[in-house]
Amino acid sequence: MTVDHQPIIGFIGTGVMGQGMVSNLLQNGYQVNVYNRTRSKAEPLIEKGAIWRDTPQEVAENVDVTITIVGYPDDVEAVYLEDGILDAAAEGSIVIDMTTSSPQLAESIAEAARKKGIAALDAPVSGGDVGARNGKLSIMVGGDAEVYEACLPIFQAMGENIVHQGPAGAGQHTKMANQIKIASNMIGVCEAMAYAEKAGLDPDTVLQSISSGAAGSWSLSNLAPKMINNDYAPGFYVKHFIKDMTIALNSAEKMGLLTPGLSLAKRLYEELAESGEGDSGTQALYKKYKEQMHTV
Repeated sequence: MTVDHQPIIGFIGTGVMGQGMVSNLLQNGYQVNVYNRTRSKAEPLIEKGAIWRDTPQEVAENVDVTITIVGYPDDVEAVYLEDGILDAAAEGSIVIDMTTSSPQLAESIAEAARKKGIAALDAPVSGGDVGARNGKLSIMVGGDAEVYEACLPIFQAMGENIVHQGPAGAGQHTKMANQIKIASNMIGVCEAMAYAEKAGLDPDTVLQSISSGAAGSWSLSNLAPKMINNDYAPGFYVKHFIKDMTIALNSAEKMGLLTPGLSLAKRLYEELAESGEGDSGTQALYKKYKEQMHTV
C-alpha cells in the first residue's frame, strides 16, 4: 500500500451484506466513503459516520482502497469498466471486489487495473448477513500476495477466516466451490427436515441429534430452524443464489466438469423463483417440500 496513514476506504454497495461490513469498518476506526444506487439504504451508515458520495467515481477518487459488493457480474463490470472506478482511482490505490462474480471477469479487472497502476483483489465472502454484522465472514482472496498482506487488516475488520487463494480469479473460483457445496447441501437439509416432519418427529428435537454429528453444516444449524419456524426472510436472496449457481455451472462447463448436484439445485431454485420467491431467503426452498408433503 502506498499510503503512510490508515487507509481511507471507499465502499460501493450497502445492501444486506454491505451494511454490516461497513459498520464493522467504522467500528474499527476506518474513515469510509459510501455509495449505493438507493441512498436510503446507506442512511443508517451515514448516521454512524460514513461519508456519502454521489457516484462510484467520486468514491474512488477520494480513497486509498475502493471496495465493491454489488449484485451481479454485469453490475461489477459496469462499476469498474463503465462507471469509471478504474478511471477515477489514483495510481497506487487498491480496488477490491467482494461481490460473488465471474472468475474470468476478476482476471479482466485485475489486468485493466494493472495497466493503470492500480492493484486489484477479488475477495468474495461467505457467512451471510449474520456473518457480515458480526464481523465473522469467511473471505476468499485472489490477487497479488503483497497486496493481500497490505489489505489484511481491512479484511480482519470484516471477517475471521481469511485465506489468500492465489492469483487474480482464485478468490472467485474458491467461492464457486463454496456455492457448489451449499447448493447440494441445501437440498439435503430440506429433505432431512421434510422427512422428519413426515415421520411425525419433532423437528427441533431431530436437529439436536443431527446438527452436531456427521450431517452437521452451517446451513443445517442456521437455516433449518428458520425453515421449521416458517421464517423465509433473506439473509441471502434466492435470486442471488441462482446467479451464483449460474456462474459456477458456466465455469464448471468451461473446465469440462460435470456437476449434477449443482444442476439439480439450480433447477429447483429457478422453479422457486418462478413461483414468486426470488426475494426470499435461500431457506425458502423448504416451501417446495412442504407443498409436496401436503399433496402426497
